[in-house]
Order: sequence, then C-alpha cells, then structure tokens
Amino acid sequence: MTGEQLAAEFAEHRQVLIGAAYRVVGSVSDAEDVVQEVWLRWSAIDHDDIRDARAYLIRITTRLALNKLREQKARREQYVGPWLPEPLAAGDDDPAAAVELADSVSMAMLVVLETLSPLERATFVLREVFDLPYDEIADTLGRSESAVRQLAHRAREHVHARQPRHRVDKARHDELTMRFMQAAGSGDFDQVVALLAPDAVLISDGGGKKRAALRPIQGAEKIARWLFAVLADNPGFEIRMATLNDERAYIAYFDDQPDTVTFMTSTDGRITELYLIRNPDKLGTVPLLHTLEP
Repeated sequence: MTGEQLAAEFAEHRQVLIGAAYRVVGSVSDAEDVVQEVWLRWSAIDHDDIRDARAYLIRITTRLALNKLREQKARREQYVGPWLPEPLAAGDDDPAAAVELADSVSMAMLVVLETLSPLERATFVLREVFDLPYDEIADTLGRSESAVRQLAHRAREHVHARQPRHRVDKARHDELTMRFMQAAGSGDFDQVVALLAPDAVLISDGGGKKRAALRPIQGAEKIARWLFAVLADNPGFEIRMATLNDERAYIAYFDDQPDTVTFMTSTDGRITELYLIRNPDKLGTVPLLHTLEP
C-alpha cells in the first residue's frame, strides 16, 4: 500500500477515531494528540494482516487514549473546582461525523463516563458505542475475556442507573431550556426556580480562570441565586444557541468570543442538571459569534 493510500484510508476513519478518543479522555486537544500518535503507528506497520482497518484503528486509539487518561491524572488532581469535558462541535460538512457523535457524546453521558474507572470507560466505549466483540476488547486492554465481560457489565449497569428512565422528547426539552434562558435573561427569579427541579444540580467548570462554584450546587433556589450573581457580574453577555455534542447548547458571548457554554438535562418537564463550561482553555472548538447564523 502506497503512502497516499495509507493516508486516504486513515483520513476516512479519522473522525471516528477522534470520537473514540474523545469519549475516553473528554478533551478535544488530547483526543487529537492521540489520533496523531495513531497515525504515526498506522503509517509504520505492516498492513498485510489487518482485515478490518476501522476496528483495528479504534482499538489502537482506545489503548493510546487510556495512556493519555493516565497522564491526565496529575492535572486532574491539581485542577481548581469540578472538571467537565470540553464541548465538541461536529463539522457541518461531515454528516458521517455527526452520526458518529450521536447520543454517546452528550455532556450528561460524558459526565457519567467520568465516574467509571479507566478500564470500564474504555470497555463501555468499545462495546456499547462501537460494538466490538469481547475477545477483541480483551486483546486491546490486555485482560481476559471474562474480566472484560465483567467490566462491561459493571459499566453498563452504572451508566443505565444514571440515565433517565424515560427518553425525553427533544422538542419539549428544547422548548423548556429556551424558556429557562429567557427567564434568566429577563431577571425572572421565580420563573427560573419554577423551571428547575427541586433537587436540580449545577456543575460549573472555570478551571480557576473564570468564576465558577468550587463544588456542585444543589437545589433550585441556590442555583438561581448563583446564576443571577454571575449574570450581574457580566451584564454584557449575548446568548446564542448552537449544536455541540450533538445536543442544544447555549453559548454566552463577550464580543465575538465564547465565555460560557451551558448544557441542560430535563425530566418530567423540569431541568434537573446544568453543566457550565467557563474555562477558556476548553472552548477552542466552540464557534465564534460571527460564524453563527443570525
């Protein structure tokens, strides 16, 4: 296989590999570093015995992503406040990439994946997202097949326990979150509280660089007070909607630059979780204001 053929085949799978690495490491830049390392390995090996290039590349990507996750550990331990995954935008010119991103890269799902052990997380991605057989996952992770089945079972049970029992209608969810943002923007404290579940949780990630709560905030009134305090400190926000992580997100802009990305989950007509990413280091893939449709 020529160098051009190798590059073309790798490019065909690149978005899939970015998605696989991102699900494991939760960082766009780290996922891209992982995929660059995969390319170096791909371009240097003998390809005669590779029957399924996609599966092979996903396995190598996941293995290297696990290594990257271990490297992140020291950074995570010194991180100021809660750590949330980076928002991810799929390219509008790549519909296949959008399919690869669907569902399993929602912010709520990634937050759940963060609670798994690294091996459980990798097993879940390989099995539940990419449907690889257990023997290949075992070979990828250097574990026995029975151990991998146990990892998959634990990960699946944990993820399912943290997911809503009933699938939320997307249109109703979008309408609810829009009403919430309108109430927040108009200063309607009572309406904001009414749209939140009584035990709602807000998690904000400022990385020590932007104002954020150092611990999750629980309770509708506490969340509303915190949100209005942030809005009072930043009266120049311009709020826009965009699709990030294959779901609706709200982006607060100062001038042309994204300042805060907000994701929300809902159940039974109330908002149950809010995730605010404010660390500017995590907003690199968020579109600039002038690139959004008016």
